[in-house]
Amino acid sequence: MTNQDNYLPQISQGELEVMKVLWQLGEASSGIIVQTLLPKSSWKSKTIQTMLNRLVQKGAVSAEKGEGRNYCYRPLIGEDEYKLAASTHFVDKVYDGSLYHLVAGFVKTKKLSAEEIKSLRTILEEEEL
Repeated sequence: MTNQDNYLPQISQGELEVMKVLWQLGEASSGIIVQTLLPKSSWKSKTIQTMLNRLVQKGAVSAEKGEGRNYCYRPLIGEDEYKLAASTHFVDKVYDGSLYHLVAGFVKTKKLSAEEIKSLRTILEEEEL
């Protein structure tokens, strides 16, 4: 699933929570989205609807008219596509594009399990080939 213009809009933290619901469900009415988010947040249904409208305006979500006043929302940006773009942007912005500095910083401050270290070694060895 790719955004038609290959452009990934800036998505706020709140909008990202709405996107997570859509990625999980694939598509949903605003009522389902609201029902899913209300127990997890302090937002009112109008706030969630506003975020949905912003996501539509940004081209991250499509909205198709359903029965009555209902709309069906679908993500236009894939979850993996978004995560890759957001991660790349973060590394570029905070670590001047250096993946080494990002990983080294985390390894020095967070304890990795033996299994995680083994898994990372395997990935790095595969990249050398």
